[in-house]
Amino acid sequence: MTTTPKPRPEILRYTAFSADPAGGNPAGVVLDAAGLSDAEQLAIAAELGYSESAFLTAPPEGLGGEAGRSFTVRYFSPKAEVSFCGHATIATAIAFAERHGAGELLLSTQAGTVPVTVTESADGTLRATLTSVEPAVHEAAEKDVTEALEALGWSPSDLDPAFPPRIAYAGARHLVLAAATRARLADLDYDFERLATFMTALDLTTVQLVWRESETVFHVRDPFPVGGVVEDPATGAAAAAFGAYARELGLVPEESVLTLHQGTDMGRPGELRVELRAGDPRVRVGGTGARIADPVA
Repeated sequence: MTTTPKPRPEILRYTAFSADPAGGNPAGVVLDAAGLSDAEQLAIAAELGYSESAFLTAPPEGLGGEAGRSFTVRYFSPKAEVSFCGHATIATAIAFAERHGAGELLLSTQAGTVPVTVTESADGTLRATLTSVEPAVHEAAEKDVTEALEALGWSPSDLDPAFPPRIAYAGARHLVLAAATRARLADLDYDFERLATFMTALDLTTVQLVWRESETVFHVRDPFPVGGVVEDPATGAAAAAFGAYARELGLVPEESVLTLHQGTDMGRPGELRVELRAGDPRVRVGGTGARIADPVA
């Protein structure tokens, strides 16, 4: 007796935070992951090789939201499951909207409930904006900052003293370190295994490296060795965490819109819009997206 193999789900490839498939951060998207085991989802993420891939299934009971637009979402890097991923959320929302129209989505993640709004401009461009879970900002121990700098090959003098190191959270934990110069940020050559070991011990998803160009414009880079990749090209979860960090430390107005440029030094430029609203601790992160053509067989 032969067993019929389980059909493979449709696996989409999208970039987030750029309207150009060659820019932004690529993510795998599976809009119907029903029946996929953890191992199968991890295998798909590893096969794609992107920093994360997102998998949608039916929502948990009581999630709410519009029928047919509420889901459970799980995120896998090539090496492990992660609690939340901003760029894969944006990519998923754009992919869903291309098939079902712009509007509201409600996503149940391991970090909490994440609403996403997709709008369509007059020229047909889709833009997705996620609302983070409630963020938190914590002190970073001096010994941990020292270890991070040594793993990066940075010295204390490479840091901008106006931006004290902190661990920031908005669905995932990130160590925020600010470079004193754009040249320091551009020169990224770190000890992969040492930084991965350090980040694993502190449960960090990325290290958010940032340089301030102007009052509301920043350039950022995110080493991601714990996910099996050297660098993440555009990091929505870190952008949300950074927005919370900058507001809490009084580095930006309580109500403001920040522009984060990421991926330029990797040849995959992207732009992340970070919105802070007075009286609302949550952070909104938005951007465009684009379908990436499937590889030729």
